[in-house]
Formats: sequence, structure tokens, C-alpha cells
Amino acid sequence: MWPLGHVAVAYLCYTIATRARFDAPPAGVPALVLVFGSQFPDLVDKPLAWYLGVIPTGRTLAHSLLVLVPLTLAVLALSSHYNRSEYGIAFAIGALSHVLVDALPALWGPNESATHLLWPVVPVEEYEQGAPSILALFQESLGQPFFLAEFVFAAVALVCWHRHGYPGLKPIRTVFDRVWPTLG
Repeated sequence: MWPLGHVAVAYLCYTIATRARFDAPPAGVPALVLVFGSQFPDLVDKPLAWYLGVIPTGRTLAHSLLVLVPLTLAVLALSSHYNRSEYGIAFAIGALSHVLVDALPALWGPNESATHLLWPVVPVEEYEQGAPSILALFQESLGQPFFLAEFVFAAVALVCWHRHGYPGLKPIRTVFDRVWPTLG
């Protein structure tokens, strides 16, 4: 899944969680933490695999539940310690939804695999000819129904985000106003 799809799925999952727990939409800073969490596995794995070559693929270390679950528990404990539990929950939903959604194609595709969920205990198939280019990955994605579904998720998430008052924008604007006060 592409970054837009990961953010969309994470936002929809987090919206359900905040509605169930608080009967309220997501708050600003937790929404930003959610966005970071939804990208976290790729922010770690893609550079390590594609540019540094220290892990076998772009879905190994931070995509592995054997690594991500303990890390998420540590983030939850740390955020709770600082009375910011919602930040930890947002990160957990973002990061865990990312790896689980990446594993979904394995349910219906014979050429797909979810072995990354248990790496390094279960080996992953390494790149045959080196790391793929973003353009090659995009072209490969164009014919897949899962790729098109990302836009549906993104549209639904965007409608929800609008209805919720765009949580996350206010903290960003506050930072910009402090850094560049003359632009406002």
C-alpha cells in the first residue's frame, strides 16, 4: 500500500477507536502522531533496505510483529508515563494498521506473502535484482484492485477528516505561526 492509503486506513481505524472510547473525533496532536505511526514501518524499512542494504527487503524489520509489537508496547508505556496515553494509542493504531494492511494481499494472491510479519524467524524473499524503483512499484500497482481501493479509503477518510474539523492542522499552524509569524 502507498502512503496515502496507509494514512487513510489508519485515520479510519483511529476514528472508530476514538468514537468507541470517547464518542468524539480524533484530537489534533494524536492525529499527527497517528500519521507518523502510519508511515513508521516504511520510514524505517525502505531506507535500510533500498539505500543501505542492511535488511533484505523494504518490509522486514519495522514490518515484523516480532519487532513492532514490543516497540509499540514501549511507546504505549512511555506515553502513559508522561500522561500522554492517547499519543501511544495513536502511534499503535497507525503502525499496526500499516503492517496488517500490507499483509492483506496475501489472503487472495498466490504470489503474495505475509512472511514479513514474523521476520526474522520466517525468512522473506529478497529482491532478485536489487531494490525496486518507486516508478516501477507505481507501474506495478496500477493494475491491482488493492491500489484502486486506496483511493476509496482516502476519499472516505478525507470526508471524515473534514467533518471532524481537520484535526492535526491547528498544531501545524501554531508551529508555522511561531516560526514564520509574518506569513500569517
